[in-house]
Parts: sequence; structure tokens; C-alpha cells
Amino acid sequence: MNHSVLGIFVHLLTADRLALFRGERLLFRDLSFSVGAGEALLLRGANGAGKSSLLRAIAGLTPLAAGELSWDGENALKDQPEHAKCIAWLGHLDAVKPALTAAENVPDAEALAAVGLAAYAALPARLLSAGQKRRLAIARVIAAKAPLWLLDEPTTGLDAASEQQFIGICETHLSAGGLIIASTHSSIELNVSKTLNL
Repeated sequence: MNHSVLGIFVHLLTADRLALFRGERLLFRDLSFSVGAGEALLLRGANGAGKSSLLRAIAGLTPLAAGELSWDGENALKDQPEHAKCIAWLGHLDAVKPALTAAENVPDAEALAAVGLAAYAALPARLLSAGQKRRLAIARVIAAKAPLWLLDEPTTGLDAASEQQFIGICETHLSAGGLIIASTHSSIELNVSKTLNL
């Protein structure tokens, strides 16, 4: 798969009539959408509506009951390791290793600087605040340099200034042709975004 042309991502993710169960419960069916280069799709809905489950299905972590997910016109889930290379994931948990320093968790100085953690690079992650740990997790997303960002409630634990900083990071990713699919209860507004209500 071609990841970029001159540093600009040129990809298209298409979902066609997806159906997904959680346990015995049908979360949704006949769900279709597309997200192209430079676009963000915001997932809205009540708790339990299936936002996180949809993100996990797109990542290939939860099997679909029906439908097809396509990446650049090909079955996205046919080659899971290749699909995983296209994705940066931010879940509910920050996945920060507390015994490691911020720089050891994310060995990318530019990514740490982008989230305002350059001065904390040598500090063990266990000493970071909850908001700083969330920013460290966002830095990992940046450092992945993947075209598709899957973000599950990404602003949890962020203060107002950090939330605005995060929106700027997302806009930068989109301006490079990146794709974002994010579940959120907050009022994140990106310039090139559409909403999917579950």
C-alpha cells in the first residue's frame, strides 16, 4: 500500500453495510460511510451505542458480523498486519508505561514537543498528571506517522488549553491528507469533519 506521496497521505476508507454485535446484542447493521484524505468523522451517540466497538472493528480488533471495510478499494481486513501499519490508535486507556520516562514511552522529540511535554522527557511517566499522561498517549499517535487515526474519547482528562492544542494537532494531520475517526462526547470541531450518529 502506498502510504503517502511527497509526505501527503492519499487514502480512502469506505464502510459498506457494516453490522456488529457486542455479545448477543446487535449494535448496528447496514452502517455505511466513507472518510477520505483530509477528512474527520466524528462518532456521536449515547454510552453503549457502539462507538468504541466500531473503532475496534475498523482497527481489526473486533470481527464484523456483516459488511465490508475497504482501504483504497481493497478489503482492509484481509491483511491484518498491513492494515495495522496504516493505523494509530488511542483508546480509553493511555497505555503509558509508568516506570519508563516520557521519552522512553515516546522516543520522538518532535511528538513530545507537539503536546508540550519536551520539558518532561526525562521524567518517569508515573509522576505525570492524568492530563499529561493523556498528552503522552497523543504523542504516541503523532509519532506513529500513520495515515488513519482512530481516537476513542481523545480529550478525556485534558484541560481547555490542552484540548485546543489537540485540535490543532488534528488539523495539522488533516492538512497533510490524514484521516481521523473519533468518538467523542465533547464539542470537538474540526474544519473538515462530518458526524455519524450511532
